[in-house]
Amino acid sequence: MKFTPEHDALRRTTKQFVDSQINPFVDEWEEAGIFPAHELFRKMAELGLLGVCKPEENGGMGLDYSYNMVVTEELGKINCGGVPMAIGVQTDMATPALARFGSKELRDEFLTPAIAGEYVASIAVSEPHAGSDVAAIKTTARKDGDDYIINGTKMWITNSTQADFLCLLANTSDDKPHVNKSLIVVPTKAAGVSFSKKLNKLGMRSSDTAQIFLDNVRVPQRYVIGAEGMGFMMQMMQFQEERLYGAANAVGGLESCIDKTIAYCRERTTFGQPLIDNQSIHFRLAELRTEVECLRALTYQACEQHISGQDVTLLASMAKLKAGRLMREVTDSCLQYWGGQGFMWENPVARAYRDGRLVSIGGGADEIMLGIICKLTNTLPSKKKKA
Repeated sequence: MKFTPEHDALRRTTKQFVDSQINPFVDEWEEAGIFPAHELFRKMAELGLLGVCKPEENGGMGLDYSYNMVVTEELGKINCGGVPMAIGVQTDMATPALARFGSKELRDEFLTPAIAGEYVASIAVSEPHAGSDVAAIKTTARKDGDDYIINGTKMWITNSTQADFLCLLANTSDDKPHVNKSLIVVPTKAAGVSFSKKLNKLGMRSSDTAQIFLDNVRVPQRYVIGAEGMGFMMQMMQFQEERLYGAANAVGGLESCIDKTIAYCRERTTFGQPLIDNQSIHFRLAELRTEVECLRALTYQACEQHISGQDVTLLASMAKLKAGRLMREVTDSCLQYWGGQGFMWENPVARAYRDGRLVSIGGGADEIMLGIICKLTNTLPSKKKKA
């Protein structure tokens, strides 16, 4: 990956924004259990950070994904996981299919204000019984004249209580699970849309997450993204950018975690010497640095493949898997070196320890990533047909 001066400028812009407009307020947002998405997104939009690789005609920069990856890395250095996750939902989870397959009218109505920070978006796929098993969703959208009537529920939905619209996956026919689904834009102000109270999560505290209920919600059929019945395919494509976002974000977050731990170990003295002078500690930190660099190389390679138009499913799954594993390993190891201070709720590494645990679950659990990798490398056993 060869970065241009434009990449470097975008990285500096993002870093300055994180340092001045986000990190000073993170503790307050974590305590409140929510951050002001509309206010923050509008500020990001002024710098072009919500539409880096989105169409220029909708207010985006029209750049390739490598520029988005640079922004994503720097967002990983936000002092919590909830805010960068919410930003990623807006840029890399709820809008890629809309940008790529949505009609001009649909993009004008929803994508343009999302890039401008006027609308907050959510991706509504998971259900109480169907997380990583996307094919098992039960939400339905039945035709009624020129409209869809939508019924069902969506679970663990990021940005939900502040969202202006959902990119919702629903069954639009009784056909086979992989061809009966459609992605539909659903305005949250539509009659019949309601929310649970905010869910009480282990981590990602500053991100508002809720269950969404859809009771005879009526939306026009023109709100379908692309062709009806292509929703599963489009969602699988969105997952690739979501997983690349997660991996790149993890690189920045892991670097920040290690840096904070090194700084603490230089200051903290035990038995007459700084903690960092213990070979077991500085050797372990060197190992962790090496692991993060391996993740960076894998993520960059996946990004290059994505830019060139190749199928990035294998490398994106590998990067997502490795990111989740490293979030656990690095935060656990670093927390140990903070001693009792690391067990305090407000400690930055303790927060990373809690927040990072989601990386191995959200966007496809580790086990799903392993299954994809095995399938694409031809080591997954074939299913035996029932007699």
